[in-house]
Parts: sequence; C-alpha cells; structure tokens
Amino acid sequence: MAQYVLAIDQGTTSSRAIIFDHAGSIVSTGQLEHEQIFPRAGWVEHNPVEIWDNTREVIGQALSKANLTRHDIAAVGITNQRETAVVWDRTTGLPVYNAIVWQDTRTQPIVDRLAADGGVERFKPKVGLPLATYFSGTKIVWILENVEGAREKAERGDLMFGTTDTWVLWNLTGGLEGGVHATDVTNASRTLFMDLETLEWDDEILAAFDVPRSMLPEIKSSSEVYGTVNEHSLLREVPIAGILGDQQAATFGQAAFDQGEAKNTYGTGNFLIFNTGTEIIHSKNGLLTTLGYKLGDAEPHYALEGSIAVTGALVQWLRDNLGMITSSEEIETLAASVDDNGGAYFVPAFSGLFAPYWRSDARGALVGLTRFVNKGHIARAALEATAFQTREVLDAVNADSGVPLTELKVDGGMIKNNLLMQFQADIIGVPVIRPVVAETTALGAAYAAGLAVGFWSTLDELRSNWQEDSRWTPVMSEEESARQLRNWKKAVTKTFGWVDEDVI
Repeated sequence: MAQYVLAIDQGTTSSRAIIFDHAGSIVSTGQLEHEQIFPRAGWVEHNPVEIWDNTREVIGQALSKANLTRHDIAAVGITNQRETAVVWDRTTGLPVYNAIVWQDTRTQPIVDRLAADGGVERFKPKVGLPLATYFSGTKIVWILENVEGAREKAERGDLMFGTTDTWVLWNLTGGLEGGVHATDVTNASRTLFMDLETLEWDDEILAAFDVPRSMLPEIKSSSEVYGTVNEHSLLREVPIAGILGDQQAATFGQAAFDQGEAKNTYGTGNFLIFNTGTEIIHSKNGLLTTLGYKLGDAEPHYALEGSIAVTGALVQWLRDNLGMITSSEEIETLAASVDDNGGAYFVPAFSGLFAPYWRSDARGALVGLTRFVNKGHIARAALEATAFQTREVLDAVNADSGVPLTELKVDGGMIKNNLLMQFQADIIGVPVIRPVVAETTALGAAYAAGLAVGFWSTLDELRSNWQEDSRWTPVMSEEESARQLRNWKKAVTKTFGWVDEDVI
C-alpha cells in the first residue's frame, strides 16, 4: 500500500520534489536550481526545457534518498510560480521562447495600450486583478507579437500556453504522446483571463488581448485526478491529483482553510493571502482578489492577496550583484552586527512596486544615508524592508476585510531568520508564528493531491497535522514602531515616478 505523497514544487529559483508521509512530515527532498536569465534591464526569463529536465531529476533524487519506488507513492501534487508564462508548439513540444517570469516588466507598453480604454482596472470587476506586467496574460501577447511566426502558429491552433504547472503536467503525462493540457483555478485566476464567478476563460477579455482561446489549458479544480504519469517516468501510472499556485498551496499547507485565516510567505517575493471563504471581496486598498482553492466539485474558496515583488530577492541581490555576503544565511549575522538601521531605508522596487501601490514607474532606492551607515546597517535595512512591506499589505487586508488579524502564520525560506521574524512581530504589533514544517508550499500541493485519492479524508485531518514551532511577540514600543513606519513610507515615495521615456 502506498504510504506517501510526492509534491513537485516548481519555484522561481529552483525545482524540488518533496515526499511527505501521512503526518505531513518530510521524508526526503530533491532540489535543483535553474538559470536566471536577464537579457535586458527589467527582463527575467527561464528555460522551460531546463525546468522540465530538472523536474525529472529531482523526482529521482527524492525517491532515491528515501529508497522508494512508484509503488510507494499514492499521488503527485504540483505547485508552481504562478504568473510565469510558457508558450510551446503542440506539434514539436518545444517552447517558442523562454518562459517569461512573473517579475518581468517588458510588457508595460502592452499594459498601457490595454489600459487606454478603461484604465488599469478595466477588467478587475471580472478577474480581480489590475492590468499589470505581473500577470501572464500580457506575457502571452508579447510572445505573439515579438516571436517570429508565433502569431501565425497560434491562429492555426498550433501553440499552447501554460503557467509552469501546466508545462510540468503536460510533460509528466506524456507531452506529445497524449499529455494533459490543464491548469487549476488558482493558476487560471492569475492570467487576467478567468472570470472569478464562472471559473471559465472570458471570451470578451481574450478578444481584447487578441489571444486565441485554443492556446489555453482546460481549467480544473485544485484537487482531482488530472491524469497519470506517463510510462517513461520513474512515477509511471501514479495519479497526478493536485495543483495549486505556490501562494495558495502555502495557505493550504498552513491549514488556513476557513474564512478569516491567513498566512504570509517569505520567498523571492512576499505574498500574504487572507481567506474570504466562498465570498468574492473586491479590494478597495490595492489588494488582488484571487481563488484560494477548489476541492473537486465543492464550492470555490476565494482570497485577498497582497503581493510584494522583492523580499528574498533583495538578499540574493546583495549576495550576487554586490558581493556583500557569500551566502544568504550571512545576512542575519551582518544585520545583527548593528543595533538598528542607522537611519537607512531600502525600498527594493526593482520591478516597480506591487501591493498596495501598483506603481510600475517606481525603482529601487536606498535613502537616509550618512557617513555613519555601514554594510551592517544596509543589511539590516534590507531585512526590515521585508517587514515594512508586509505591514503595509496587512494594513490593506485589515481595511478590506474589516477583521484585523490577531496573529500571522509564516512560511518560506526567510522565516529561518530570527532577527527578521522578531522585527516583523514588532512592526505589525501581533505575534508571528512559524510551523514545524516550514515547506508549506509543497505540503499544500501534497494535501490537495492526497485528498483527491483518499490518502487523507478530511480537512480536519490535515488541521491536526499542523504544529507550532516558534512564536515571536512584539517587544518594540508602539511609538518607535510608528516612527519607523512613518520613515519607511517617506522612503517609498522617493521611488515613485523614476521611469519615464528616457529611463530604462
């Protein structure tokens, strides 16, 4: 009898396979990073073939480390970087261009063109999203307009689009040999094309974007059997039964199943998701309305989301571009070498600002510098930027929902940083709680897949798996917290309006 579920976590910087047991504990992990491609300022790409090759290899790593075979795996779940767009040829199975990553800003002229008739919120009542470079819809348009022959192939029905969950699912189920072309509601809700109420692609919006419907995958629930792994894989015949976009998967893995529950993921960017239950709430404070999850034929659950583009990526930038640290973990030691930020504030608007501002004209700024400031202060300011951005998003969630959060569940790679977690609690004024299993993104995908095949029976069973590991409570005075937040907001305004016709 199969005792485990395997989750594929296709993320922004790496692809992982993680095997979980019935208690939701990690049994083994395989992981490979993929290349980050930066052809020009503001352009970010991945090689989809490299991602698929790495996915196959990490599955083998995870199985090998645990000395398991396909017979031990009850189901496979997939979670992914949500807005990253892949377009491939259905006759060759090959991408027509690199994957355009969610951080990429090249589609701003397309956004401006579409917003000329109705503004950036032109489609928001239907799709819950403003027009922005962040979402995958404009990336498809860019490929159709800029890759030679792409428009003609699309009109013939020869091109397929998918976010990376769809790309992995299609290849895992056979590719050219009968691969399943599908996605789930959470990923579909990040394209700008899906109607939140009908959970279907909207033909009027597709016409406005001039994207053929034939390119798009079938929209499914987050927890059902989409197909089985093809015969050429180590996991052949194992059902693929769960798909959730990475932030929704993390929310599911945190057992935040009910209205009013929330989590914040600290990764390449930060993403706070607040479950609004079966009710669609349209934000008045710069948040996104999105799908939380849909289990089989049950009613969908919706969410408000605060998306922050650059948090962990700022630490990577200090490591890779400036050489201030040699590993990401060193940032905490460097930041702890000083008592405070020395008056420096770092606003990492490398891709513009996402929630709650949605300012594509913003660019990064390090302000408040004096001769006193050293690299320890800059390291501290970089970590504090994550906490300040989270506070602003949390304020927007509280305003939209009318129900202030009393605690914040956290996950993602940065939650190992105790200095950051304490500062986060101080700046939001409520406890911050880290779970025992921090890999909640992969766990959420595993849960969705396991529910579909009966490996787990109920949401209550999953709730009982969740365990608290650490808790940070606020120790900073309200006056000091307010002072720092005021300075942060002042720093944010210095990033506005940087991009114009003369600045790339």
